[in-house]
This record gives sequence, structure tokens and C-alpha cells, in this order.
Amino acid sequence: MLASISRRSAIPGILGSAKRGISVQSLLHGSPEAKKDGDLDILQHSRLVGRGKYIHGFETHRVKPDKRDEYKQAAERYYKGIQEDTELNVKLNGSWETLVGDQDKFLHIVEYENYAGYDKTMQLVKSSEHYKNYKAMLPYLTSRNTQLNQEFAILPTAPPHAEGGIFELRTYQLKPGTLLEWENTWRRGIEARRKSVAPVGAWFSQVGRLHEVHHLWQYPNLQTRRDIREQAWQIDGWAETVSKTAQLAKTMDAFILSPLSFSPLK
Repeated sequence: MLASISRRSAIPGILGSAKRGISVQSLLHGSPEAKKDGDLDILQHSRLVGRGKYIHGFETHRVKPDKRDEYKQAAERYYKGIQEDTELNVKLNGSWETLVGDQDKFLHIVEYENYAGYDKTMQLVKSSEHYKNYKAMLPYLTSRNTQLNQEFAILPTAPPHAEGGIFELRTYQLKPGTLLEWENTWRRGIEARRKSVAPVGAWFSQVGRLHEVHHLWQYPNLQTRRDIREQAWQIDGWAETVSKTAQLAKTMDAFILSPLSFSPLK
């Protein structure tokens, strides 16, 4: 069995906190929107760094170990059902199970037009046949969690594809007030990383656990993942991105995921 690569540890480094109402121009160099609105309150970070159009629901389910097969069947009925219902106007980005990291955990990423779209969809689901399919999953769960996230403007979610292999979800718990610096750091660093592998998507939390950032990557296998990550250190700009990431984050986690059979991203 593969050993877990998930890690949660304190990250050294202390950054000065930005005060409410002061200029954030010095923190932002890559984003045209940020340059234009550099004197806005730092709490308006979502408008500065986010794509703005969509809301992505990260639905995490922990499943009873002996009910995994039954859960997968129930999940397919529900998530395929809402994806195919044009009245709901939602898109299933992908569905995965954890291979390395927290076991018996499943992740579904659902895209909504905006917050109003999320509200409308949830109301429609609860009054439709889809809700029966949703409740059919519940006996197989030990816990569930929903987090609403927004895409980084620099990294819109990849369209459906079937390239095969594994996915890596990297989750960073940021120090409060550092999201703008994070976006600026990754705006430069992502171009270096693209030379070896393109990201599948990147999000920051809006509702649920706050100050959290997610990156999703895809590799043919774990060995290729290791090789690509080692190659990235040879590219100018990547080492600086990693160094600054460590200063901005409180904790980091890495999970290896396998797409379910009905996942649009696989």
C-alpha cells in the first residue's frame, strides 16, 4: 500500500499584517485589476484576484469503509442526474476518491453560475427527484462538508477531458490577510510551472473554512509526478515561488486522487 504523502505542519516565517483601508498597491504587480484598484480595502481581495463568474462547491464525503461500492453507485445517480438536468444550470467538474491521504474520502466539485445560481439550484434540487438520490447517499456517510470557492482569475478550471492517470489536490491554509500576496507570487511562478505541467484549476475559499487555497494537478502516475516536480526546480522563478509560499502558508496538505468513472475530468 502506498504511504501517505499528506502533511500538516507549521510553516516558518512571519509577514507584516496589512491594515484595513491602506493601499495594497505594493503587494500587487501582476494583476491589472489589482493595479487599477490598488487603494481599495484589502478585504476586497476576492474581486481583485478571482475570476468572479462562477462559484465552485467542494463537496467532501467521508464514507463507511465497507460501503464504498454502494456509495459510488448512489453518488453516480445523484451527480450525473444534476449534471444532465438543464433546468439546474450546473456543471460537474469532477468526482474523485482519495488514494493517498485521508482514506475513504470522496470529493465532488460542482460549478454554479454565481451565488444566485447556487441558491436557485439548491432550491430546485430539494423540490425534485434529485433530492431522493442525494438522500440515498447519506446512509453510507460518516460525515460531509461543503465549501464554496472562487477560481483564481489566472487559473480557470480545465474543461472536461480524459487524459488518465492521477490527480493531486494541494490545499494551503494561509495566514489571514495574505491572499493578495499569494496571487501575486503564483502569477509569476505559475508560468515557470507550466513549462512542465499545466494546472487543472486553482481556487480560494469564500464560505466554509476561510483563508484556504486549493490547487489541482494531473499526472500519469506518482513517478512522473516526482520527476516533474524535480524538473521544476531547474526553471527560473520556481524556487522563489516555493520560498514565498512557505512564508504565506500556515499548513499544507497533498492528497492523491483517482477520478470516479463518471467524472468529467479524468
